[in-house]
Amino acid sequence: MLVVQKYGGTSVGDLERIRNVAKKVISYREKGDRLVVVVSAMAGETDRLISLATSITKSPNERELDVLLTTGEQVASALLAITLNSMYCEAVSLQGHQVRIITDSTHTKARILTIEKDRIFSELDKGRVVVVSGFQGIDVNGNITTLGRGGSDTTAVALAAALEADVCEIYTDVDGVYTADPNVCPRARRLDAITYEEMLEMASLGAKVLQIRSVELAKRYNVPVLVKSSFVDGPGTLVCKEVPKMAMEKVMISGVTFNKNEAKITISKVPDRPGIAAKIFSALADSNIVVDIIVQNVSKGNYTDITYTVAKTDAKKAYKITEQVAKEIGAEQVILDENIAKVSIVGSGMMSHYGVAAKMFSTLASEGINIEAITTSEIKISCVIEAKYGELAVQALHKAFGLDKEDIEEE
Repeated sequence: MLVVQKYGGTSVGDLERIRNVAKKVISYREKGDRLVVVVSAMAGETDRLISLATSITKSPNERELDVLLTTGEQVASALLAITLNSMYCEAVSLQGHQVRIITDSTHTKARILTIEKDRIFSELDKGRVVVVSGFQGIDVNGNITTLGRGGSDTTAVALAAALEADVCEIYTDVDGVYTADPNVCPRARRLDAITYEEMLEMASLGAKVLQIRSVELAKRYNVPVLVKSSFVDGPGTLVCKEVPKMAMEKVMISGVTFNKNEAKITISKVPDRPGIAAKIFSALADSNIVVDIIVQNVSKGNYTDITYTVAKTDAKKAYKITEQVAKEIGAEQVILDENIAKVSIVGSGMMSHYGVAAKMFSTLASEGINIEAITTSEIKISCVIEAKYGELAVQALHKAFGLDKEDIEEE
């Protein structure tokens, strides 16, 4: 088998953990597998490097920042290769430019365009483990680029797709994908399998197990992704095209997510005429601000209210832009609320069950939780609520939909 493995920052956090990774890699080699291993920077290293740069200037040049940040993965990949060689397992480390992971030229959040496979296959044919620095690539002009935080997941899945690997294993500090965050919901259970669509929704809604771009790639190229723990043995969670039909039919939802890193912006008394909404959201798009939930009230007297949510990191910028647009269109005022959370339920089973939304809303109501905004898709429902109720909402919904039961019977 050709296996691509990825080890996160906590998995290679110190030399002892790197030795444990090396032992795991060698155990696969002993079974006859060929391995490409992607590593992140050692835990805390990327933050340390960012801190160095921002201590010089609050806005470091993004090209130079990419050059700086990729050194973290370079150190980790070299240390793992050194460790493997010292344990009589031949290995070679390769950086993004050596593999030739070609990206666009958007520094700090580049996208992969293509991967040249010859160098990796050449090293594999020599019987070596290939250790690749994650998170990085090179543009057509030879500049070093990075793929954004969590980008090593994307590197691993992209390599698995390009190399047509049998499986992509993502090793992290959790032993799989859970029905909810175990730190919030102690009775959360590990899922044996989850579909790409469900994982995409969970990743976009706050689950931090996999970077969303890596899941998008896995879905596009049908790469089976196995999420496992670096520290405890176990079957993990398989992210795949579809889970067994019987398992899908037993549950309405697969998980409950909670995201407190969003803010809500309301524009009151907006003139209700064609082109106004386009003017507001075009201004945000021009500043690369991603909008999540959008709610527009019913028009009264040719005026309406518009509410939308954005990532909390973009909130102040979005507020300023919206204030400017509000003046131009003659809206009354703009209100920023950063004291919100978004709680969501996700599951392919929603498509074959009725009453899911009603059950979610009644569960929140029974806990005295007011819903400020709602958005839905075929396999998810999200509600904006006050931040202080976030954890309570997750626990209540997890119990209401039977996710804390070991054996879930069909509703």
